[in-house]
Amino acid sequence: MEKLFSYGTLRSKQIQMQLFNKVLSGTKDQLLGHRLKSLQIEEEFGMADYVVAVPTEGSSDPIHGIVYNISPSDLAKVDIFESNAYKRVEVTLNSGIVAWIYIEN
Repeated sequence: MEKLFSYGTLRSKQIQMQLFNKVLSGTKDQLLGHRLKSLQIEEEFGMADYVVAVPTEGSSDPIHGIVYNISPSDLAKVDIFESNAYKRVEVTLNSGIVAWIYIEN
């Protein structure tokens, strides 16, 4: 299993059903040393507002989110789902769990 930390869209049960055909269960966690930044992405019907994680100088700056256990094939689905404005990297969460996260590309 893979660990995926989500702070935005992937926490939506509707999005999870569309992507994975199931609702994920996860555990609350935090990513320190990052903040959320507004991001506009062009979609089929115009521009949409999202957020993206970006590193900060302060190691105590937190992003609150949920860490999920997902299969490698589900992680590949997320790679396709996320736009090229994001890139997937491994991070260590406040709990000590090492997880994948999508940050600013």
